[in-house]
Amino acid sequence: MDLVKSHLMYAVREEVEVLKEQIKELVERNSLLERENALLKSLSNNDQLSQLPAQQANPSSTSQQQAVIAQPPQPTQPPQQPNVSSA
Repeated sequence: MDLVKSHLMYAVREEVEVLKEQIKELVERNSLLERENALLKSLSNNDQLSQLPAQQANPSSTSQQQAVIAQPPQPTQPPQQPNVSSA
């Protein structure tokens, strides 16, 4: 019985570590996307920003229109990509 309990505890600890790493990566990615979003907002004009709520009401064309809108001039330094390890 102790062997089963020990094995289960080890498996749970291992899974907790994997989930902690995934959370860390997602937080980093979220932070990166928030910075990118702020950059895109700062580089866009008011006409483009005013079109966003109308695009969200029509999801079928949103991705195509946003691809056109969200292409500002390239910044001098691209945002750093987080290190993503394959699990």
